[in-house]
Amino acid sequence: MKQAVSRRDFVRTSAVGIGSGTALGSLLGLGASLVPATMRAQQLRIRDSKATPSVCPYCAVGCATIVRTFGNEIVNIEGDPRSPHNEGCLCPKGAATYQLHKNPNRATRVLHRKPGAAGWEEVELDWAMDRVAELVKQTRDDTFVERLANGALVNHTTAIFALGGATLDNEWNHMQQKLLRGLGVVAIENQARI
Repeated sequence: MKQAVSRRDFVRTSAVGIGSGTALGSLLGLGASLVPATMRAQQLRIRDSKATPSVCPYCAVGCATIVRTFGNEIVNIEGDPRSPHNEGCLCPKGAATYQLHKNPNRATRVLHRKPGAAGWEEVELDWAMDRVAELVKQTRDDTFVERLANGALVNHTTAIFALGGATLDNEWNHMQQKLLRGLGVVAIENQARI
């Protein structure tokens, strides 16, 4: 349902907006700088917090961030202006990194759905890791091809697909590649294009 706005309300609201804009424009036109007020507001927001440099977890760019904490609590995540490639700017996903950590819907437990089950059940992380290892070994054993019909040595399995992320460090990505290639996995995709 549309709300009717009287001409008087429209003029009053417009006058307030124009007056505010004119006052701000006059201050700026006279050479007044808003930088000190902006800096003070930013300092109040994060005063006494611990700053820890980090990297945005979303893509292969690896934009530098500053994570601010009070104790063990994250209170702010922003772009690091010292970074030569993002110069303190973050894309919309990177700017939402704080919400990734503070989201009440974030998964914090291991869930498993048995084949044919209608719902999920909570399981221990150790059990889940053992189960994944068991299934990887079983799949590799069942589908491993040492040689093709023409005798060419291939030592591979095409039944396992691996997907990696660019937010992992080079050392982890290197070890992951060695493990997967050692298993004979052919279909390997990594956001960092390694």
